[in-house]
Amino acid sequence: MLEYLIVCPLVFLGGFVDAVAGGGGLISLPAYMLAGLSPIEAIGTNKFSACCGTAVATWRYSRFGFIHWRHLIAAIAAALIGSWIGARLALIVEGNIFKFIMLVILPIVAAFVLNNRVLLKYRLPYAPFKTDAIVAIIALFIGAYDGFYGPGTGTFLMLLLVGVAHVTMQEAVGTTKVINLSTNFASLTVFLVHDVVVFPLAIVAALFGIAGNYIGANHFAKKGVGFVKPLTIFVLVIFFIKLCYELFFAK
Repeated sequence: MLEYLIVCPLVFLGGFVDAVAGGGGLISLPAYMLAGLSPIEAIGTNKFSACCGTAVATWRYSRFGFIHWRHLIAAIAAALIGSWIGARLALIVEGNIFKFIMLVILPIVAAFVLNNRVLLKYRLPYAPFKTDAIVAIIALFIGAYDGFYGPGTGTFLMLLLVGVAHVTMQEAVGTTKVINLSTNFASLTVFLVHDVVVFPLAIVAALFGIAGNYIGANHFAKKGVGFVKPLTIFVLVIFFIKLCYELFFAK
């Protein structure tokens, strides 16, 4: 019962944050570890609840008209491939290697957001084919990261989609959900095959994640983009602190 009391409220909060600005895994993944699951069990179980919640957020954003499905075929395929590769690596590679890389990247990303107003600044769109190609490349590499480790995936996707692919904020949020759902599905398949998902906890937590994503998606549709930038910075700071703790202080 203590596991459920720890995990479920945090998965709900993570779902809300993930639907709005990405990075919900920064909240939900540590919750599973705090409840006593091993790192690989926490990653696999978190993927299950995240996949369910992201599916609901994707459906809501599709209903709001934020998703242009016909332009995302290549991105979905790239995300599936990247996430499958990343999940396979997660089973055999020491995760601290990737964490050290992220420790360098995160301050650069945060400075980019603060100095260039990347989440609020309008950018001239590229031609549709060029945009689709850039989005697919982003999906491949971020998909590999999501399968390998995961937290912050939605935040990185939105930053890259707006800042590099030059899509609008609303389209970036919808596209992020589609890519994230694809990466979650691919990596979850790998973790299911290797039996690292704790199903009783995963199923109950998924219900809380679905509720958080549903409320978060509706909140974004009503409130717009004004609060996304500070929330994104907050998520990046929390992620940076979490990485520092895991690398230098955790036993």
